[in-house]
Amino acid sequence: MVALAGILVLGILAQWLAWKVKLPAILPLIIIGLLVGPFSTFFVASHQKLIDTDAIFKGEVLFDFLSLAVGVILFEGGLSLKVKDLKGTGTTVISLVVIGTVVTLLGATFACHYIMGMTFKMSMLFGSLVIVTGPTVIKPILRNVRPNHKVATLLNWEGVLIDPVGALVALLAYEFIVSFDAGANITSFAIKETIMTIASGSAVGFFISGLIYYLLKKELVPTYLRNVVVLALIVMTVSLADQLVSESGLFAVTLAGIVLTNTNLKQINFILSFKEDITLILVSILFIMLSARIDMEDIYLLGPQSLLLFAVVVYALRPLTIFLSTMGANLNLNEKLFLSWIAPRGIVSAGVASIFSIRILASTNPNVGMLEKQEAELILPLTFLVIIGTVVIQGFTAKPIAKLLKIYQYKPNGVLFIGADHMTRSIALYLHKLGVPVLLSDTSTSNIKDARALGLDTFEGSLLVDKSVTEEVDLSEYGQVWAMTSSNEINMLACRILRRVFGDKNVYRFVSKREYDIKELSKPDNLLFNGKMDFYGLIQLMRKNPSIKTFEIQEESKSEQLIKKEDNVTLLFFIKAKGGIIPFAKSSAKPKKGDTIVYINNEEVGV
Repeated sequence: MVALAGILVLGILAQWLAWKVKLPAILPLIIIGLLVGPFSTFFVASHQKLIDTDAIFKGEVLFDFLSLAVGVILFEGGLSLKVKDLKGTGTTVISLVVIGTVVTLLGATFACHYIMGMTFKMSMLFGSLVIVTGPTVIKPILRNVRPNHKVATLLNWEGVLIDPVGALVALLAYEFIVSFDAGANITSFAIKETIMTIASGSAVGFFISGLIYYLLKKELVPTYLRNVVVLALIVMTVSLADQLVSESGLFAVTLAGIVLTNTNLKQINFILSFKEDITLILVSILFIMLSARIDMEDIYLLGPQSLLLFAVVVYALRPLTIFLSTMGANLNLNEKLFLSWIAPRGIVSAGVASIFSIRILASTNPNVGMLEKQEAELILPLTFLVIIGTVVIQGFTAKPIAKLLKIYQYKPNGVLFIGADHMTRSIALYLHKLGVPVLLSDTSTSNIKDARALGLDTFEGSLLVDKSVTEEVDLSEYGQVWAMTSSNEINMLACRILRRVFGDKNVYRFVSKREYDIKELSKPDNLLFNGKMDFYGLIQLMRKNPSIKTFEIQEESKSEQLIKKEDNVTLLFFIKAKGGIIPFAKSSAKPKKGDTIVYINNEEVGV
């Protein structure tokens, strides 16, 4: 009991340390796992590990726990994938996954064989284990670095999609080691296993996602049971798919997550929040447990040649993958170089490596000889070397590399709207058509539904109730807040809370009716539209003059002439010549030559 409790407590401590130093949590998790595992044998009198995971999970229980835990993690990753984010990059993502799998598998297999001297069978298993990256390591880096949206989308989708693919390839490699008859055809063997795994995973994944959708859409599950019912169904998905075809459960749960998140199911945000908490706990337990399982004898097996193998996998195969898979893609050289640098390995590599190395060591199959068992002992430390090396190097260098390559978003140009009524949707839609990222937050289901119908990103609920919500919602694309509800109290509260995230100079709100009516009252500097129009006034104006007009500044005097006509026009914002949206407010910069002013006529006047 003490050991099990210790794993959980140490895991949460590692997560806190990762938050403090702004690194993926995998690094402190692995370090703590090694300290209470193999390294603890140096300072414990009995030379036993402080935490012996084999005593906690005995026999097949360890395999089952690993499979179920990784399945839940991949389901949460699938929930983060919106198909609409693939606009313009879908082909590139597919190329990354397909070409990345082939290049890494073949390259790492040959490198492992010739550098480490391992058999081709075991080298192939290692090659399959280093294919995957994973959302648990990619997301913390993306939150810290904030690269441009195109790069972030590619890395996020690749990280989630390649996990089940890598697990499938690792399964094929394992089956090849323990079951393949030397006289059989390797191509037909691989095709048969792949088709069976995909068919089983697809059937179960679509069925369970449809069942979850039906239960939640028809409100057949009470609110307090909603999250645990989904969790139970996802655990059942892994188990059911694996019963049909071994290891097809990971593919099934990933597919189920992707299908569910791309429906109009309003409960998805609440499910995602719950799954993120479960994933955090599972990742914490798994990494400490798996790293603690390593023995010092395994670490001693790693020689200088293992560092050469690491260099080939990270610094040769990854750039080759990126430049081959992005040929013809809308990516510049700097973006390709950054993608080449970022490919940290994660929980799936560690979990699958542990499962298959243990199974090979325990196998009584005649195809598995003493040589394979000896080399299986090297698989886990080699995989952990790649995991630790990529997380440490890329975690510490990602931000400076992004700045050097000029893909770091110093100030995202998106707008977060508090409110999603008709008037706010009109302005948000105008910005959306200009290519500006927008997110509308509202507690009104009908407003959110209408916004989604226009193709706008939304968050149903309040970003102001719980401070942690702003950490759960991806706000990396948004650099400013426009509070545009009918309630002055909500608008002021939004500015007060969200300025901690966006900064004092990037939160704006409507003028209240009292502020507007009392001319002598000192007005704040962050009032939208220069404080000339409150919520109801702008609604009436847009009903009367619904068209939004633009004026490109060719001469400074012309823009001043327009601005002086504020009694006749309502100035909304201006578009900077070099990109970026600036709302009209006292605290904002002033438009210059080349900028475009966006406004609404109070009455038809010439400019």
